[in-house]
Amino acid sequence: MKILHVIPSMDPKQGGVCQALRTMISGLADQNIYNEVVSLDNSESPFLLADKFIVHAIGDGKGPWFYNSRLKSWFLSNLSYFDTVIMHGLWQYPGFALRQAIKSLSKLKLETSLPKIFVMPHGMLDPYFQTDKKRRLKALRNIIYWKVIESRLINEADGLLFTCEEELNLASLPFKPYAPKRKFIIGLGVENPPPYTESMEIEFLKCCPQLRKAPYLLFLSRIHEKKGVDILLDAYSHLLQSIEDKPRKSNAGLLPKLIIAGPGLDSAYGKKMYNKVAEDSLLSTAVIFPGMLIGDAKWGAFYGCEAFVLPSHQENFGIAVVEALACNKPVLISNQVNIWREIKEDGACYVSNDTIEGAIKMLESWIGTGYKQKQAMRRNALYAYEKNFSIEPATDRLLKALAETN
Repeated sequence: MKILHVIPSMDPKQGGVCQALRTMISGLADQNIYNEVVSLDNSESPFLLADKFIVHAIGDGKGPWFYNSRLKSWFLSNLSYFDTVIMHGLWQYPGFALRQAIKSLSKLKLETSLPKIFVMPHGMLDPYFQTDKKRRLKALRNIIYWKVIESRLINEADGLLFTCEEELNLASLPFKPYAPKRKFIIGLGVENPPPYTESMEIEFLKCCPQLRKAPYLLFLSRIHEKKGVDILLDAYSHLLQSIEDKPRKSNAGLLPKLIIAGPGLDSAYGKKMYNKVAEDSLLSTAVIFPGMLIGDAKWGAFYGCEAFVLPSHQENFGIAVVEALACNKPVLISNQVNIWREIKEDGACYVSNDTIEGAIKMLESWIGTGYKQKQAMRRNALYAYEKNFSIEPATDRLLKALAETN
């Protein structure tokens, strides 16, 4: 089987979809499935150098729609070489160009059959994007775009691929007509982390020298409003003040330091969060912004933390959440992270609402948890990863879904 994956960009700075795709291809390659990717990137982009599969980087996409006039022509010339095409993500030009190319090729009398078309929304049909008050203009744009363009891609595709049951259920809510031919829950596998080495700790501490090996909680994601960084800081500040105001002997536990790692510090929101910490005498001594962590520094952050924290307002999957589980780390997450039920069922997390009050409760639960219970949660974390999120089961589910439409 030859699979073509279509994605606007393979740049990690664009979010977790490209990382999810790389992991998917790794699992498929282990099953001797051939994969290629077409993306709207510059062919000389450094983030493409490590990929072991073919990436047809046909040039940068322009604007938020990722428009590139070359893409439809590329599809017309190459689609017939593949058995299956998987469109990763929605609302951008690649999906439109793919449908237009399929429509044009269908009118021709080709000797070879056209590939099956699947769409993997990666959470982009979540109602959050239509109900968030700060996205009203974008929500209106999406309604128009759905009626004119996107509903056709969704309803004409051979199947939709979802990462979990929560995503599948939510996808049917925001837009009509919504009538996909087939829907499959395939999950999303995450590769085993590299084994811990001392160099990981060293590289991480180079990024956070002021930590001085103190215990810490880890937020590792884009520094973006959707991720709930502001409510995390407000909740953390509340607990710091509470500890400051009480005698030491009355504390249920001391609050670990907080590492907020990830890209986005140079955005308006990122600068606002950085200044929020810098201007607060308590937060500035306990919160550290190391920027984006990669390689050994990233894994050192995971292996060294007490727990991973993500009070996101919307998270379709949360690759970093799963990476933390794979490193034996409990996770403190909101109930807007769509995989929270699977993790909670295995006893590896504390879950809260995506509010300041919810984040306070979540942090209080952690610092009030005894040593033995924390150790049990660490064991449960690895169990939850192996049971729900390792690569092999996800790959098997994907191949089964592709086979059912043949």
